[in-house]
Amino acid sequence: MIHSVYHIVKGFFGGNMELKILSYNRRDVIPEESVMPMPKRRKVVTASGESFGERLAQLRQAAGYSQREFAAEVGISQRMVVYYEKASERIPLQLLPVFAKVLRVSSDQLLGIEAVKGNGRTHDNRLWRRFSQVEKLPPPKRKQIVQILDAFLGSEKVKKSV
Repeated sequence: MIHSVYHIVKGFFGGNMELKILSYNRRDVIPEESVMPMPKRRKVVTASGESFGERLAQLRQAAGYSQREFAAEVGISQRMVVYYEKASERIPLQLLPVFAKVLRVSSDQLLGIEAVKGNGRTHDNRLWRRFSQVEKLPPPKRKQIVQILDAFLGSEKVKKSV
């Protein structure tokens, strides 16, 4: 194909035209001044000094989600969660309301505009999510789980009293 294009171009311009093929994988062929420099990305940092990704990771961990669980809850891949937490300086605006809803914070808190308000007591969010799943089970299944919990808690009580 190059040969036929060469002949067409040579015939159109007439005369002696030289075919030059540039290799764009080699830097020595393209002069440095003709290459446009890549813009440097800035981290979006708030007054507290943390980036969006750092804040997202902290809120996700505080809510008791692993990256995989959070990704499933939001509807994206775990790889995207890693990207948003580590590599990205771009805030996913279309996912911001979803992130805030899953993490049970406001968008302003997620963006670092407002401080995250704690209620003073901490609990294992992962455990509470499991309890809410148990509540949705039919009564016979819930009864079995309660019996297992009672047996486990009873054995722990005995261990502490000894």
